[in-house]
Amino acid sequence: MKSMDFEKMVAGEMIPLRHFALSLTRNDEDSSDLVQETMLKALRYRDKFEEGTNLRGWLYTIMKNSFINKYRRDVKRNTFLDSTDNTYFLDIPSHRTENVAELKFIRRDLENAIEELPLELKVTFTMNVEGYKYHEIADELGIPIGTVKTRIFVARRLLRTKLATYGREFGFGTRKA
Repeated sequence: MKSMDFEKMVAGEMIPLRHFALSLTRNDEDSSDLVQETMLKALRYRDKFEEGTNLRGWLYTIMKNSFINKYRRDVKRNTFLDSTDNTYFLDIPSHRTENVAELKFIRRDLENAIEELPLELKVTFTMNVEGYKYHEIADELGIPIGTVKTRIFVARRLLRTKLATYGREFGFGTRKA
């Protein structure tokens, strides 16, 4: 297939690509960027396109993969590393303005959820939140370190379940603890 023919075929798919981009991004500017990126990749990798196959499907696949890759980059960019002994990643919630009244409700709900935990989970979890290391909690409570880790794990899972509404509101996933 001649280069000029291919470019005309790709250009003929602009309107469907624009609609698909809008359905993915829900934003005019982002959708325009996505269409442009898709077109550039299509032209750059035209040798990968097999003549006789579905051009629109090929372009949609390029667009979908570009969208997913950009989303993953953005998520990584908004992630920081907690450098405590229990290293894990936390997602930074999207930009929000603080509402003092809302924060009071959240704090009250969080405190109530912690208070409702069984005593052995509550004590272990609270000590961990206060900054005690696993071995310090184990020594203080006279229990094995594995028990400390299990109690904190179970407490987090229970709290995540009880406070799932806030997780969804602040954009955190529903992954298991």
